[in-house]
Amino acid sequence: MKKVLYPGTFDPVTYGHIDIIKRAVNLFDEVIVTVAVNPTKNQLFSTAERVMMLKESLNNYERVSVDSFDGLVVEHAKQVGATGIIRGLRQISDFEFEFQMALMNRKLAGDITTIFLMPHEKYTYLNSTVIRNLASLHADVSDFVPPNVHEALKKKF
Repeated sequence: MKKVLYPGTFDPVTYGHIDIIKRAVNLFDEVIVTVAVNPTKNQLFSTAERVMMLKESLNNYERVSVDSFDGLVVEHAKQVGATGIIRGLRQISDFEFEFQMALMNRKLAGDITTIFLMPHEKYTYLNSTVIRNLASLHADVSDFVPPNVHEALKKKF
């Protein structure tokens, strides 16, 4: 059984993230979507809120589970028995950082493979920071996020 981890801050989850998850489900037996606790980032939503939004957004995917972790992603991958780490690449500018992280993860855990997936081109300009900024200015972001996330953003702002 091929199990992969899809880590991220998901602050908030977008349709771009969900597109990557759909692609991963088509390739692997189990996908664990993991909310990263990153003390260097100032998150809008708490870890618990992000986990709940993901669970609600992904409730119709049988082979997808959601959890969270604090620490090295490769250590979490080992703990859950994942053989790979999914990373999304929207644009060429994402590649340099993601490639560096993939090489470091390979050095730390050579038995865990990083797999890069590209979302549908309609999501290439989409990221959580843009969504948070738009929502803070009361823009309609319903085309970019699941309904439960849209409601949570409206409550925050």
